[in-house]
Amino acid sequence: MRVAIVYNHRPETLAVVQELEKLLVAHRIVRNDDHPEVVVTVGGDGTLLKAFHRYLPQIDHVRFIGVHTGHLGFYTDWRNYDVDRMVDALSRRQPSSVSYPLLQLKITAKDGVHVYTALNETTLKGIAKTLEARVYIKNEFFESFRGDGLCVSTPTGSTAYSKSLGGAVIHPRLKALQMTEIASINNRVFRTLSSPIVIAPDEWITIIPGEMTDFVVTLDGHQLWHRQIEKLEYRISSHVIRFDKFEHTHFWSRVEDAFIGWDDTGQK
Repeated sequence: MRVAIVYNHRPETLAVVQELEKLLVAHRIVRNDDHPEVVVTVGGDGTLLKAFHRYLPQIDHVRFIGVHTGHLGFYTDWRNYDVDRMVDALSRRQPSSVSYPLLQLKITAKDGVHVYTALNETTLKGIAKTLEARVYIKNEFFESFRGDGLCVSTPTGSTAYSKSLGGAVIHPRLKALQMTEIASINNRVFRTLSSPIVIAPDEWITIIPGEMTDFVVTLDGHQLWHRQIEKLEYRISSHVIRFDKFEHTHFWSRVEDAFIGWDDTGQK
């Protein structure tokens, strides 16, 4: 088995990585950061997001395992003190994984057509003034949007920026995309639904920005640079992200821990 390790450089993380490297050697598991079968991330959700984009060209051939060294994350199943048990399970059990959908963004611009893949979300935001855009669903006109921007997220991304915009929390096994508005303006000219929408697997969202609108596009928190974007198309990707499931934390347990935080006695 070939394993890659991606980590941040916090002291508590470096201690776990050092222990993890020793355990891999003891179990005769090969460290291979170039062509892994399994990518182990040590840190938090940000570290796993970085690993996802690093290994995106190999996404169909790798599985991810997250070890968190801080608060419980949505992508990190193992505690820092459990790496010995994690490596033992990795070496003894047959490969098994659970897969979650990804988002494909296709940008048509003056400098060509560009295709990206997101794990969490992509946003379209106006610069200095409001964003104006026409929104289509499955090539049918849906609404004229005016406001600060729009966010399209995956189910796993529904607990991130989309949730802060009032989006629904969607179980990651559902093959769907969600679009949420960022401070929309409604009047007699611009009428929006003023509500998050969730689209089916065979549908897609197209956004055509207004010609006089200055805007910025982000993907998983990183800005994309293209001149004179004409159209943005959002679909469920044909690729998925796979996580080893020998101890994959129940999704609603993650939600409860992250946003509610009750203890066993029902107290916060």
